[in-house]
Amino acid sequence: MDIKNKLKPLLPHLIAVIIFTVVAFVYFYPVLEGKVLKANDSTVYKINSKEIQDFRAKTGKEPLWTNSIFGGMPAYLISTLYPGNLIKHVDNKIRTFPMPVSVLFLFMTGFYLLLLLFGFDPWLAIAGALAYGLSSFFFQILAAGHNTQAIALAYVPPMIGGIYYAYKRDALKGALMTAFFLALEIQSNHPQVTYYALISLLIFAIVEFIYAYKDKSVIKFLKTSAILIIPFIIAIGINFASLYTTYEYGKFSIRGKSDLTFKNKVSTSGLDKEYITAWSYGVDETFNLLIPNFKGGSSHPFDRQSETYKVLAGNKHPEAIDQFRKYWGTQNSTEGPHYVGSIVLFLFILGLMLVKGPEKWWLLVATILSIMLAWGKNFMPLTDLFINYFPGYNKFRAVTMTLVIAEFCIPLLGFLALRDIFNGTTSKKEIIKGLKIAAGVTGGFLLLALIIPGIAGSFLSQYEADLPPWLKTALVTDRKNLLRIDAFRSLLFILLSAGVIIGFLFEKLKKKPAILILTLLIVIDLWTVDKRYLDADRFERPSIIQKAYNPSAADALILKDLSDFRVLNFTASTFNDNSPTSYFHKSIGGYHGAKMERYQELIDTALTRNMELIQAVGGNAKTMEEFQSAFKGTSALNMLNTKYLIYNADAPPLANPYAL
Repeated sequence: MDIKNKLKPLLPHLIAVIIFTVVAFVYFYPVLEGKVLKANDSTVYKINSKEIQDFRAKTGKEPLWTNSIFGGMPAYLISTLYPGNLIKHVDNKIRTFPMPVSVLFLFMTGFYLLLLLFGFDPWLAIAGALAYGLSSFFFQILAAGHNTQAIALAYVPPMIGGIYYAYKRDALKGALMTAFFLALEIQSNHPQVTYYALISLLIFAIVEFIYAYKDKSVIKFLKTSAILIIPFIIAIGINFASLYTTYEYGKFSIRGKSDLTFKNKVSTSGLDKEYITAWSYGVDETFNLLIPNFKGGSSHPFDRQSETYKVLAGNKHPEAIDQFRKYWGTQNSTEGPHYVGSIVLFLFILGLMLVKGPEKWWLLVATILSIMLAWGKNFMPLTDLFINYFPGYNKFRAVTMTLVIAEFCIPLLGFLALRDIFNGTTSKKEIIKGLKIAAGVTGGFLLLALIIPGIAGSFLSQYEADLPPWLKTALVTDRKNLLRIDAFRSLLFILLSAGVIIGFLFEKLKKKPAILILTLLIVIDLWTVDKRYLDADRFERPSIIQKAYNPSAADALILKDLSDFRVLNFTASTFNDNSPTSYFHKSIGGYHGAKMERYQELIDTALTRNMELIQAVGGNAKTMEEFQSAFKGTSALNMLNTKYLIYNADAPPLANPYAL
């Protein structure tokens, strides 16, 4: 009987683990059929790491250099193993499920642990974990194959939870949890996510200090802060090898300072501002948090039921449908919006009305800052401030990524509001007032979007100004429909969730049924949007995927040459090449987010010109000898020993007689 009583408190946690496991496997059910996710970055990793893994398997030694991409580069940020890092073995044990099931499970489990550390009832914590784990951006990064980014995001909540627990309840226990999850966070090897998490923690510390000063408990705050230095030292120490090699290589990568001086170009110690802000969220695009299709959703083409397709078909250009995208915002392209869920955002506004204390101000300030930083080039005063004065900020590209801070803060504050409602710590009068304001703000905007969709703008991108009127009209019609449908959808979910809370307040619903209904509404809301960006059709059998790694006719002929040389592939975007060129050969091109600065400058100043010369001469050549004569003027390619040029995958490669 005693054993039964001791095990009873563990039952909700066991149920939580079962729910998260079932949800992860049901969403990614193709893995049960033996299929794997076909994602671009996963493909790139397999290509770039081939030579490294072959060498490792053959010699048992760890190579720190690869010749397969960009004429050769360090292997640190491609595939380097650190056998002495024991926390990596722990991570492997935690992520026993296949990808991407394991990461979705971690998203939910990590947030569940966070909410428990905040003192949540396990049943409400399950709801919050599902709300966080099913956030649409996570599925977009999984679809793209950004696995390290996803793993890093999964470890952020329990890491922050440990620090919160240290300040609020038990400094030593909190420090131990922090050391463990921070070590896991760092070893996931995505410094950008870790950096943004630290920004959120900096705001938390500032707010905590202000409240400690007001409460005259600064000494306690300082003692806890001093204790928390220890887990940071431990976590950094455990991961020192990978951190140091990343730091060492960073100075020589495109994130480092150039050795060259250019006219009309300022040399910086990090990335160029244009590169950093190339993907910047439009200011009005922020409404994607509430309406997924506020700016059209993703850069996917319209389907055959759209007005755009019908008018193109009517004008005998049905094949042109692939040129016109649903998304029409200011970004070059996007996999989808940062949709946190209409119910979750409604609860966040409710939290601003109901939650008291430092948590509200921390989460509000962090949310606002992350949104404004995501605007990037659309709000340069703040972006300039961070690029110029915040150490390390200029090392990261794609400022839209700062929204991961908001995607952590919004559900947390929203569920803090629900915690206070269901615990009875907030009066009925306050809750009703908060519901009116939250529903008024979110519902009012959604009604406005339904009645006057023009609040979203012209519904045409900057590249569509010169299109014929009949095509513009069709595009506007389709995009208005996308907006209206999602606005109505979000409004319906908000009204239903508000109704559940009112039902609980007036004792028409008990606590557990109310939580269950809210959970189901949140899951339905997010699940159906997530399916737009990552569905079963993105999975494929390994045997089918492997066919992409079969050598072409050109590759097969080159592979017969066993001497040392490099290959230039003209059939792909050479320096953003995710074709298997680097899988088979030592390539001049390739794809990686952290090329060597020197090589990038060689591309900019010489290799691109060499390639243009080949195209110019080759375009007019009547004989193979005339074509080959172009190589006389390609000094950079010759210097790099570029012996073969692939101009047609099904034809023999062109040999360069001038390769050095």
